[in-house]
Amino acid sequence: MAKFHIKKGDTVKIIAGNDKGKTGKVLEINTSKFRAIVEGANMVTKHVKPSATKPEGGREQTEAFIHMSNLMLVDPASGDAVRTGRKANADGKLQRYSKKTGEFITNG
Repeated sequence: MAKFHIKKGDTVKIIAGNDKGKTGKVLEINTSKFRAIVEGANMVTKHVKPSATKPEGGREQTEAFIHMSNLMLVDPASGDAVRTGRKANADGKLQRYSKKTGEFITNG
């Protein structure tokens, strides 16, 4: 399995596309297609057919997947978008770190 620079629950900044500059929380990751859903970004309109649960049907706005190459992790400590790497921590486990500050990134 591939290792990714972002995880579910991370705050990310969008660096390319129509929503460039927006930040949001990662809601879901599709590992096979290298894509992620970011809260409040890349909104698309879906047409919903009337059903028993939603008898009126209609159109609803929902988030669509964004390719992970268009996302940058926001460092929780500094609040800046940073490039990340992996290096061993004190326990010997690989952990993400900010290439800007050299500090380890803790999941918040």
